[in-house]
Amino acid sequence: MKRIVIVALIFTSLSGFSQNDAKAVTLLNEVSQKMKAYKTISLDFKYVLNNVSEDIKQETRGDVVIEGEKYKLNILGITRIFDGKTLYTISPEDEEVTISSNNSEDESTITPSKMLSFYEDGYTYKMDIVQKVKGRKIQYVKLNPIDTDSEIKYVLLGIDATTKHIYNLIEVGKNGTKTTLTVNSFKTNEPISKTLFTFEESKYSDYFINKID
Repeated sequence: MKRIVIVALIFTSLSGFSQNDAKAVTLLNEVSQKMKAYKTISLDFKYVLNNVSEDIKQETRGDVVIEGEKYKLNILGITRIFDGKTLYTISPEDEEVTISSNNSEDESTITPSKMLSFYEDGYTYKMDIVQKVKGRKIQYVKLNPIDTDSEIKYVLLGIDATTKHIYNLIEVGKNGTKTTLTVNSFKTNEPISKTLFTFEESKYSDYFINKID
């Protein structure tokens, strides 16, 4: 799930950067401030993982709705609901629900909530190339991990220069794996069900309920 949920980098809170490209920091702050002004954000996205040397290519689609710290994410047949306190991971294939009071699961898992502060520390930033995509001007910002032991070689964040919305995110690993997440649909402030982030255990009476303290 680490790279999949990286979509929520859109919701980072950026502050206190130093020793970075000033234009890149300004742009990232503009994106962050705009995203924080929305009450809800709904995204449909395409996710592609590619490692040529290992002959691995995986392509899928997903969607996520976020309201503050709460979110509901659907990807690879798995639904993850975080109600602000408890994380529910629902796997129909395994007929299992994992319930955890810890939204982080482990240090290597990047979740929408963790993305609120994911790269405030640990990366340097600089402006990269500009591309024209279907009439849109996409400005890329390159993120380089400060930790030399990081599995990530670099990340490219594509930002629509007009709307200040995220267009795509490209992560390149030191092992040759490249993951690309492209936002297909970006909707804000849409009315959502009051129970969207509520887990109803009665619907999963036939599932194994795995509770983790």
